[in-house]
Amino acid sequence: MFDDTREFIEALRASGDLVEVEKEVSWDLELGAISRLACEKDGPAIWFKRIADYPDDITVLVNPMATWRRVAMAFGLAPDASIKDIYREYEKREGKLIPPVTVERGPCHEVVRRGSEVDLFDLPAPMLHEGDGGRYLGTWDLVVSRDPASQWVNWGTYRFMLYDSSHLTGFPRPTSHLGKMFQDYYVPRGEPMPIAIVIGADPLSHFAASATFHLGGDEAGLAGGLRGEPVDLVRCRTSDLLVPACAEIVIEGEVLPDRVGLEGPYGEYPGYRTGEMGNGILFRATAITHRKHPIFTVDATGYKDDSSTVTALSGALAIQKRLERHGVPVVDVYMPPEGAVHLAIVAVQYGGKEVARNILETLTSRRALISKIFMVEADIDIFDMGKVLHAFSTKCHPAHGVHVIHYEGRANTLTPCYSQGERVAQKGATVLFDCTWPGEWSREWETPVKATFDSIYSESVRRKVLERWRDYGFDK
Repeated sequence: MFDDTREFIEALRASGDLVEVEKEVSWDLELGAISRLACEKDGPAIWFKRIADYPDDITVLVNPMATWRRVAMAFGLAPDASIKDIYREYEKREGKLIPPVTVERGPCHEVVRRGSEVDLFDLPAPMLHEGDGGRYLGTWDLVVSRDPASQWVNWGTYRFMLYDSSHLTGFPRPTSHLGKMFQDYYVPRGEPMPIAIVIGADPLSHFAASATFHLGGDEAGLAGGLRGEPVDLVRCRTSDLLVPACAEIVIEGEVLPDRVGLEGPYGEYPGYRTGEMGNGILFRATAITHRKHPIFTVDATGYKDDSSTVTALSGALAIQKRLERHGVPVVDVYMPPEGAVHLAIVAVQYGGKEVARNILETLTSRRALISKIFMVEADIDIFDMGKVLHAFSTKCHPAHGVHVIHYEGRANTLTPCYSQGERVAQKGATVLFDCTWPGEWSREWETPVKATFDSIYSESVRRKVLERWRDYGFDK
């Protein structure tokens, strides 16, 4: 596995999945526009070597894992591994946590700046999208926090915007792990919350931080399990938090319990700029540490960004496990990149109203991150969106096959179709489209026979055609 961003870059270079831009580019929209277009074209990762107004010894890597090829490589698989194979590999490793190891020193402390030496504008945070509230420093980051009551340490990916030379403002959703920890423990006590914003850790540590993992889960252990070896952690210089020792950059500091700062709007992962400028949490930096010649990592958020692979993959497995615990006859779950982590395809052994209701209630009970679900039978390849769309078009009854649940206080506030009022109240709904045949239909007499090669012909006919396929003149 890759121990740091630099090793991953070398692998991307060798496989042809990296473009190195030697021409000077501006941090003000140009870098963002290049990176956004590359995402939408399923293009390679981008390593910008010269950023206007910044010395050449700090560079920027964008979109590290925005394609399945790069996710496969991060897992040590062949770049052309199928999405299904990547899902299975994650599922195999996700359940085998390997605790991290604490070390005395690490490359992330090669350069240390504290107090008056801290200037957040020394980092080339880009203005990614027109209309953003400011320059975003935290996009492809790993934010470390700890709950003093339980000693639970959380790794998460949260956005942070430059506020001034020593402050950032951020938007952790109230239902997020960081947001919940801050509101439940630190705010009532009036205590600042220590956090560390890690930029440019190894790819699977970032994967773990972005993963949909349960409350109280050990993301550092998850990273170790995904890597097949423990992550080396080193203690921060101004707090007791532990961070990946081989990270490129670490920003240490604290979230203030009694102050806010204007944050947003921002072009987010669903592919839209959502919300207006509003009050965000205010973070005060106490130290910046980094490697020599640091590499600043960025996710050019929007349609088909890094979340469309990383967060979607882990989210699908989390959904499957949750449904299994609640008695749903689930077979598999897939969250396609085009669905912007708002759509899940759930394959079940059998469907019907009771199963549909169970799925909806299970997936919206604490926080409702997805708003649309396709429920299909197990004979549908959920990784083939053409077959899923065919099942939806032909098997979902327009009157009886649509199930909706409404809720308030736990909706995903980044859902573009919600009004501003709905976002403030965290009010929303999730719809499930039942693309399965009614259970009361006779499979022999009432259920239509699918007119496809695999379904409507006998095994002997299929075998004969397949054996003679090239003889008929077909190339493949």
